[in-house]
Amino acid sequence: MAFDSLSDKLQRAFKKLTGKGKLNEANIKEAMREVRMALLEADVNYLVVKDFIKKVTDRAVGTEILSSLNAGQQVIKIVNEELTALMGGANAKLTWSSSVPTIYLLCGLQGAGKTTMAGKLAAYLKKTGKKPMLAACDIYRPAAIKQLQVVGEKAGVPVFEKGTQNPVTTSQEAVEQARFYGNDVLIIDTAGRLHIDDELMDELARIKTAVRPQEILLTVDAMTGQDAVNVAKSFNEKLGIDGIIITKLDSDTRGGAALSARSITGKPIKFAGTGEKLTDLEPFHPDRMASRILGMGDMLTLIEKATESFDLKEAEKAAKSRPQDLSLDDFLEQMQQLKKMGPLQNVLGMLPGVGSKLKNVEVDDQALKKPEAIIRSMTVRERKNPDILNASRRKRIAAGAGVTVADVNQLMRQFDQMRKMLKQMMGNKRGLARGMRGMPFM
Repeated sequence: MAFDSLSDKLQRAFKKLTGKGKLNEANIKEAMREVRMALLEADVNYLVVKDFIKKVTDRAVGTEILSSLNAGQQVIKIVNEELTALMGGANAKLTWSSSVPTIYLLCGLQGAGKTTMAGKLAAYLKKTGKKPMLAACDIYRPAAIKQLQVVGEKAGVPVFEKGTQNPVTTSQEAVEQARFYGNDVLIIDTAGRLHIDDELMDELARIKTAVRPQEILLTVDAMTGQDAVNVAKSFNEKLGIDGIIITKLDSDTRGGAALSARSITGKPIKFAGTGEKLTDLEPFHPDRMASRILGMGDMLTLIEKATESFDLKEAEKAAKSRPQDLSLDDFLEQMQQLKKMGPLQNVLGMLPGVGSKLKNVEVDDQALKKPEAIIRSMTVRERKNPDILNASRRKRIAAGAGVTVADVNQLMRQFDQMRKMLKQMMGNKRGLARGMRGMPFM
């Protein structure tokens, strides 16, 4: 996940301040030197880093420690607030047109994930009750139109395309089509280039003039680092963007683009792509991202994901059940719902304290397939009464699932471990972390 390296380095820098009763210039200078290096290594723009360090230092020097905070915690509090301000302060929501449809024009360089992001944004808006339509205006990249049709089908939204017709004409016809069929949102996927050129900008400017989009959203690849900031700056100067969407924040990227883009362009980051699935799109909350970077977790986003993914009735039923009453059907149901929340490593990263302890634990999303196969090879009676699984039954189940008897035995140990975990759930973070290490996805 992005920012892992930055998060580790910042936490090490702050740990050195623990136990100090008052912050002084020497303490701050030493800590800020490490923070500066961590931010520069994360590919944050030099001028942004310089301004950030000055603001934190000015606030921290001579600060009296609050009664409930030690020096390290006080610095973290200041850094957290300044990081939040650096990335925009608050979540910037999409704006809406007074007339239908509301038009969003997506632009960006080739390879930034623009077409996939169009599908993700459509799926996100559809989930909120909107009726989006996609318009294919990239006529240059091979199979670009087909790719948009595929993501549109997966998202369950219509795609308007006119082949290699002039993109300006296609965008105008798409607006009329959306009005005719009652689609209240039109998302236009435009062409990209490997670099910024006059031809690209002229075409985008003509589309902008023709359809007058409510917002122009620039997709920026987080993996391109400092170049992403330069791209955002150029697009903003030549086209006038309204917001930024950071893609590939789930990758092993340094994340400097997300920390620099808002400051350099003055435009808010509105969304972040966090995976390959169409559902892997999050509204960008600067305060939550700052908490993640500082290893403080992101419980609000985790709760939102859980609310969207988990069946509340099933959760209530499980909560009321005694550990000894839980069946393997319950175990399977929880695994299925956990998968809906996205990559497990990302989910763990949102747990304050626990997430950092489990950061180095290898998480295998594919490992959930084996226990699923084992449980589905059992009879209804065996799932409801796992205690009846003797040696012969386990041998039959292993053959049916295409695994070994040892795999079946391991699953049953994990199931028993889950029962025990429920008894001491959230008793302490270390106990929970040890328990989670034995789960099927670890």
